[in-house]
Order: sequence, then structure tokens, then C-alpha cells
Amino acid sequence: MQMNQENSAAGAEVNVASISAANSSLERRLDLSVRLDEVEKDVQQRLKQISRTVKMAGFRPGKVPMNMVTQQYGQQARSEAIGAAVERVFNDTVRAQNLRVAGQPNVEPKQSSDALLEFSAVFEVYPEIKISDISTREVEKDVLTVTDAEVDKTLLVLRKQRTTYAEAARPAADEDRVIVDFIGRRDGEPFAGGQANDFVMLLGGGQMLVDFENAVRGMSAGETKTFDMTFPAEYQSKDLAGQTVQFELTVKRVEGPQLPALDAEFAKSLGITDGDLVKMREEVTSNLEREVKKRLQARVKSHVMEAILQAHPIEVPKALVESESHQMAHAALQDLQSRGMSMKEVPIQPSWFTDQASRRVSLGLIIAELVKEMKLFARPEQVRALIDEFSETYEDPSEVVRWHYSQPQRMAEVEALVLENNVVDWVLTNAKVVEKPISFDELMESKQ
Repeated sequence: MQMNQENSAAGAEVNVASISAANSSLERRLDLSVRLDEVEKDVQQRLKQISRTVKMAGFRPGKVPMNMVTQQYGQQARSEAIGAAVERVFNDTVRAQNLRVAGQPNVEPKQSSDALLEFSAVFEVYPEIKISDISTREVEKDVLTVTDAEVDKTLLVLRKQRTTYAEAARPAADEDRVIVDFIGRRDGEPFAGGQANDFVMLLGGGQMLVDFENAVRGMSAGETKTFDMTFPAEYQSKDLAGQTVQFELTVKRVEGPQLPALDAEFAKSLGITDGDLVKMREEVTSNLEREVKKRLQARVKSHVMEAILQAHPIEVPKALVESESHQMAHAALQDLQSRGMSMKEVPIQPSWFTDQASRRVSLGLIIAELVKEMKLFARPEQVRALIDEFSETYEDPSEVVRWHYSQPQRMAEVEALVLENNVVDWVLTNAKVVEKPISFDELMESKQ
């Protein structure tokens, strides 16, 4: 907490001139004053403390004349005294007024008299939250039962992940791997990035622009084609955006996809050591059911959180949103740096995250009040059950359990998840739940 040091003083007595709302329903202005006659006592005590250990040339420690100590350290002592006094006065006052301060106050000096230092503290308070009756509010709950059809689709995906390619004496088609040479020219001259030899592309995979893929589709090994292509107006290279160029393209090889057979070798590749196909299918089914359950829980949690927000519209403290925005920007920056990008390449701004930060802060405040009022606190047995669930897929579950319990931060994260789960269960118990069937493809493609 800082303030302008004109008329600087510090004291223990407080005069609350007023407390009022300012620019928003959460903002407050608190007018305070402290007695100037307490200033010197505080400053002198600090200077005496400094004088006991201060070192100056020509003097032994503790023997430096007080006027020299004051000359060199007086401003520092006064600044520290002001900061301590203002913080003490402010904290005592908001505590007496039962105000829950959100963020740090902005301290503004006022015109002071010979006897008093007057200042205003502008700050935000937490919103008052009253838990709403949600019995009439509808909450969607996506449902899906894993059947043989879903298992078959998953096995097909696993087979595609192990695709091999063999040369094909036919025109190129989607899902083929095609090896090409090409050179692009603009106004008859090659342009940067428009040339490659032995370039490998998966046709239909979106690796190249649509017009380029269309030109390759239907060509056979040994064929050459020249075609015009116009880059999209929003193309990443501004020099080429919207420009029409000419490509000379040669297909050197066409390779068709070969899926592995559903046999013992395939089962072994999935970790079934004896190659038993029945065991393989049971393992895939178990893993799929676990993944489907996780995704369904994530989707219903998202629906519940949206319902909570709609049922409890609140104004959030700007200070908390700003703090959350900075944390999110920092996290995004660290993520990009871990991918090898530099700050100069991506100048991330906290303002990009304001809306998302506001939502997070709102949910955090509402959930905290909901947990408190409805007594939805995380119980030890719930925490242990969730940790056991996490450890199921590991070779040594007991080691995973020990790791969680030895990491306070990890335990805090698990407890936070349990709290969220308790809130979700409470909402689903008290609101109108509308079950909505969801397709397997939609569920697996969702980002939740």
C-alpha cells in the first residue's frame, strides 16, 4: 500500500470521516486521518533502531551521531512509517466496518492540517452472494452407453494410427501418401517457400491448400501438371495473400494406406502380451468406457457451471479479474515458451483473457459460497477415492497414491476437484436434469 509522501505522517489514532460507494456497486471510498503528533515517535523509533547497526566511515557501529543517521536514513524511515501506519489504519477500519476487501486499495492523499494527515482509500469489496433456488432450472446431461459399435470404431482408429503405406499403381486418392516435386512462380519468377523436392503429403489431410490438393488428386506416378492457384486473402504470408501463382507439379510416387489386420500381432501391439483377441477387446472396452465417462462428466460439469452462472448474476471485483487475467497470460506465455517460442514472437496481453478471467472469478466466488452454505466440503474419503481412480491406469497404483499424499500442492488440486464434483452433484440433485443422448463421434470430437 503506497501513497504520496507529501504531508507524510504515521499514527495509531483513526478518524473515519466517511465510507461511501464510488464508481461501481463494489467500489468504496474510505476517508481516514491519522494524528501527526504520532509521526515523529514512529520515525524516531525507526531511526534509533537503524543507528544501532548502521556503519559509516570513521565511526564504530552504534556510535554514528543521530543527526548523520537522520540525514541519511530519515526519508527511508519516514516512508516506512507511513506505509506501516496507512496499512494499519486501513486494516483496522475495514475490520471494524466488516468490509471484505478484494485486491489492494488505492491510497490518495488529501489536504492535511497541522495536526492530521488525511487520505482516502479507494478499494473494492467482495459481492454479496445469495444462493438461488435452482429447482426450476434445467440442466442438460449428455448420456451415451458404450456398445460394440463404439468399440469397433475405436479399434478402427487404433488400426489407422498404425497405418503403413505401400506403393500403388493407380491415380492418387484421399488418404494416400503422395511424394511430389513442385515449384511455384509468380509473374514467371520463383517465390520464397514455393519449391520442394520429394515432398511427402497425405492427400485429403489438409496439409496443403485445397486447390493444391485438388490438383494432386487423380494424378499417377510420373505425371506432371502445371496449374494456376490463388492464395486465400487471409493467407499467413501477406506477400502471397490474394495473389495468383502458377505451380509446376510432378508426382513421383503414390502410396496407398494399409491397415493392420485384427490379429494376434495387432493385439500384442496394444499391450496384450499373449495376443488374445478377446482380452484385447475387453481392454479396449474398459479404456473406452473410462474415457467416455470422463468426457461425459466434463460436459455435464460445463453445463452445471453455466447454470450456476445464470442463476447467480454477480458483479465481480475488477482487481480480481485483472489479477486472474495476468495469471492466465503468464501461464499462456510459459506454455508457448515450453514449445520453443519467445516473448518477442508472441507479445501476450492480459487483456486477451479478460472475459475468461471474469467467468473464472465469478464461478470461484459463487462456488465458494455454495460450498460454505450447503456444506459441500471435500471429505477425506472422497479425496482418497478420487486419487484411487486416478491411479487405476498406472502399473503401480500404490506409488501414485503415495506421490499424491506427499505433494501438498497436488493434494490441494485433488481437493478442489472434489469440491467441484460435490457442487455438480448438488446441482444435479436439486435442478431439473434433462438427459440428452449424444453420439459417440460428437463426444470424442468435443474439446471437453
